Amino acid sequence: MIRNFYIFILVSVLLSCSVKPANNAIPYSREELKSRTFNYFWKLADSTNFQIPDRYPTLTFSSIAATGFGLSAYITGIENKYISRQEGRDRVKKTLQILWDLPQGPESSGISGHKGFFYHFLNLKDAKRYKTVELSSIDTGLLMAGVLSCMSYFDDENDPTEQAIRILADKLFRRVDWNWMMKDNGKMSMGWHPERGFIESDWKGYNEAMVLLIMAMGSPTHPIPEQSWSKWCETYPVDSFYGQKNVQFDPLFGHQYSPIWIDFRDIRDSFMTANNDDYFNNSRKATLSNKAYCIANPGSWMGYGENCWGLTACDGPANKKIQIEGKERQFFDYRARGAASIQIVDDGTISPTAAGGSFPFTPEESEKCLEYMWNTYHDKLIGEYGFKDAFNLTYKDETYPDGWFDVDYLGIDQGPIILQIQNHENELIWNVMKKNPYIIAGLKKAGFSGGWLGK
Repeated sequence: MIRNFYIFILVSVLLSCSVKPANNAIPYSREELKSRTFNYFWKLADSTNFQIPDRYPTLTFSSIAATGFGLSAYITGIENKYISRQEGRDRVKKTLQILWDLPQGPESSGISGHKGFFYHFLNLKDAKRYKTVELSSIDTGLLMAGVLSCMSYFDDENDPTEQAIRILADKLFRRVDWNWMMKDNGKMSMGWHPERGFIESDWKGYNEAMVLLIMAMGSPTHPIPEQSWSKWCETYPVDSFYGQKNVQFDPLFGHQYSPIWIDFRDIRDSFMTANNDDYFNNSRKATLSNKAYCIANPGSWMGYGENCWGLTACDGPANKKIQIEGKERQFFDYRARGAASIQIVDDGTISPTAAGGSFPFTPEESEKCLEYMWNTYHDKLIGEYGFKDAFNLTYKDETYPDGWFDVDYLGIDQGPIILQIQNHENELIWNVMKKNPYIIAGLKKAGFSGGWLGK
């Protein structure tokens, strides 16, 4: 009887430690998260031009980067049987055909791109340039990563739709004049405006643009110089932060975007060879240091903890200072938040994509974090399309007496969640991209070798 009593007590304690969702909500499961997140791309794509909205339910414009994430997400939908292969390839073909047909040119309005690049944001109705946004190199790169994933996935030689997908994807990629976007200093500009020319800022290591440069180097029509990669690496900031030594970049999305499409495990360029490391492990260490910073919580923000962490680019409550419990606090709206030795930007805002996009690097830590946030804040944080973009428990006012919770989902934050969980489960997007000749060519020109690339 005494033994049974202690067993009862132990089980009761363990059960009390598990977070249960409120109000009989569906509890966290990875499958539930994946299917809801997939539906953001599948259900919200425009019914005419098939571009993906930048955010929802606040409808502003479509995002070409979100469309790139969506193209790869359709592949996960097929493999998880959310949709049939026929449904997936029909949607992809329509999307690629629209992208090919959208007008390109140097004009400042009434067009969607120039030199094969696309404008960062496009109008919802006609998919033309939104206001005066830039012709974006990185957002075009993320779009093309999605395009190339479809080029390699839809490989049925006997199906006319899949043949058309491969032809369209190849034409779209070959049309991008990557070399035109290069500056005299050997680095790629972040973008171009027809009103005033190239943006002064350029891409230099280390951040989310690795996949951009690798694709640009692998282009069969407009390749950038092979020394572009050494230019990229020469500015790497290597340092230690919260117990991890790695190449520093403060928001986690910079460690996540490129490894969505490229399996960096055990392949190394000259920099990683010299440091006996690889970029996958670099992202793992960046995630662990980001988590450790949140646990230490030097800013004393509410809610941070072992299973509630993750600083990255996301929505925020407001761009202003307010008094919270007698202390003036600075808050931001949309901002690249993060923590590294080079910079800390932290206003108490946590975004689920930080843990979700790091899933392959830290699967146990990411899963526990997602489960905790899903079950603890379900009523305000979870909806039809999975996680809403962000929340901040410190920010409180008359409108948000219990803390701020976003009303929107963001396409570029939904994409890393579903694609990186899928990579962790069966390496789907990684294996698709390992078949792509332009990715392989770019990696080899950048000096990568070893691992799967050497086989």
